[in-house]
Amino acid sequence: MRITFVVIIAAVATLGGVWLLWPVPADPVADAPVGAPLVAVSLPATLTDREQMGATAFAANCAACHGDNAAGRNEIGPPLIHKIYEPSHHADYSFERAVQYGVQSHHWPFGNMVAVEGLTTADIVAITAYVRAVQRANGIN
Repeated sequence: MRITFVVIIAAVATLGGVWLLWPVPADPVADAPVGAPLVAVSLPATLTDREQMGATAFAANCAACHGDNAAGRNEIGPPLIHKIYEPSHHADYSFERAVQYGVQSHHWPFGNMVAVEGLTTADIVAITAYVRAVQRANGIN
């Protein structure tokens, strides 16, 4: 029985050592410069008039933190072209509330989002339509 116990301890120690020494793949975001895009984004072939208005409003009001075409910005703001923001998890209304009231950080380590001043409900609806179109172009439905 004592030999079995020693063998088990030796096996656990060996597996622990292998686990500690196992190479970890490099995190491409960890080495990216501050502000670099966090995800690759494919754009839709066409946009509706509303989505085009949303693209313009997004570029003017959201891209500083969420990146061009909602790709996110390393250490600045999360990508909206991400499964976390699919409609079944974050409904369109959650985007409206985030813009109007801000958001306490809960999915990402970027800190809280402050409310965005000067946007109308129509602006937010257009921005959301644009983000949803880009999400669909990237397989997020």
